[in-house]
Amino acid sequence: MKTLFSIGLAALILWFAGFLAFNYKINSYKKDETVKTDAIIVLTGGKNRISEAVELLNRGAADRLFISGVQEGISLKEIRERKDVKIKTDRKISLENKSKNTVENAIQTNDWIKKNNISSIRLVTSNYHIPRSLEEFRAQNHRLHIVPHPVYSDNVSKKWWKNGGSFYLIASEYNKFLYVYIRTKLFRAGGPLK
Repeated sequence: MKTLFSIGLAALILWFAGFLAFNYKINSYKKDETVKTDAIIVLTGGKNRISEAVELLNRGAADRLFISGVQEGISLKEIRERKDVKIKTDRKISLENKSKNTVENAIQTNDWIKKNNISSIRLVTSNYHIPRSLEEFRAQNHRLHIVPHPVYSDNVSKKWWKNGGSFYLIASEYNKFLYVYIRTKLFRAGGPLK
């Protein structure tokens, strides 16, 4: 019984240490807006992601924008009509509506990347979502050059210890990241890594 308690306590301490490191990492991403990439990829599901990606496209950070995970039935016309999105360019915007999660985002985006001969992307998503997204995208295409572009939200507090909702969101994302990290390190394309 004492041994089980010691193992459980050690695992909890290890988890919490990793959580602190994860929290530091997601809040220390810098936005590098000087590097131009072949395309901007934005993953839907978080506040301000699409508006941030459109603004980057307007400024010429890339010549194309791919929006992954758009709700079925939503058109580019409807996105243009959103109050928070101001498209001021004729650069190409493509929508993808098959993805329902981050794994599918990476798969569907990689198909588009291959069809369009893309070798570098700017990946726009919420700051807390970047570590897991990078793992999934690199698992699909390890040759792809990825510039992570964090979107910070006022709804996610850096002082998670004072905000239960923020703690739950970050802890949940950390657990998902751990799972993906272990999975992608142990397996690649359905088989053990060599």
